[in-house]
Amino acid sequence: MVEVTRTFTVAATPERTLAYLRDFANTTEWDPGTQSCEQVSPGPIEVGTRWHNRSKIVGIKTELIYELIRSEPGRVVFRGTNKTASATDDMAVSPGDLPGTTRITYHATIDFQGAAKLVSPIAQVVFAKVGSDVVRSLTAVFERQNG
Repeated sequence: MVEVTRTFTVAATPERTLAYLRDFANTTEWDPGTQSCEQVSPGPIEVGTRWHNRSKIVGIKTELIYELIRSEPGRVVFRGTNKTASATDDMAVSPGDLPGTTRITYHATIDFQGAAKLVSPIAQVVFAKVGSDVVRSLTAVFERQNG
């Protein structure tokens, strides 16, 4: 299993931040590996909403179906699956130290199945970098929205 956790602050209110994070299609703006992500279930975003995510990380392309599995004040959790892996993105938000800011705790886990488990040690290094890239990307998204 691969795990990455990052805690950082963005320049947006917790409500605005959570609303943005609830739409997994926005990963095209902040997840460095995401090439496309479309909502595939009809209707408003709620627990059970699903997205088709296409990613490319270190030259390897993959597709997962992500589902919003938990949505509550201050937290959203998505689970993505395909035949070789399952990924969970757990994002908690709380007020930052300054007015109009939000502290985000981003926790990602990836469980590989079958022969794919052999890549876990290498994947840990790769996804540690991806976690740091996510911090920069999400911070930049909210800076652009404020600018």
